[in-house]
Amino acid sequence: MDDGLPIAYEVLEKGVPVQASDGEQVGTVHHVVAAVEQDIFHGLVISTKGGGRRFVEASDVASLHEHSVELKIDSEAAASLPEPGGGAPVYDEDPATINTWSHWAHRLTGRKDWNQRS
Repeated sequence: MDDGLPIAYEVLEKGVPVQASDGEQVGTVHHVVAAVEQDIFHGLVISTKGGGRRFVEASDVASLHEHSVELKIDSEAAASLPEPGGGAPVYDEDPATINTWSHWAHRLTGRKDWNQRS
């Protein structure tokens, strides 16, 4: 099968086959999980052969192509992937704190003023 050209997660389409590292197709892409505004790829939700959905972390994805996704894990590990649940938290630096004393103290000590967005 022709995998097509390598692509970015932003253009990965629903229904693309997902292959485990041992060559077995373990499902198809249901949707991409990402924080697009921050250009962070969290992973994929795949529809498995058995009909359920599983979450694949970005660190378990080897490559994305036009016509296939290749995983770093084998089919046995893919079968034990967790079901998707909830969204990943997104953090940002509060612009209102940038001119405060604590912000500059954090800068000098290497800490960040990151806040979790709801």
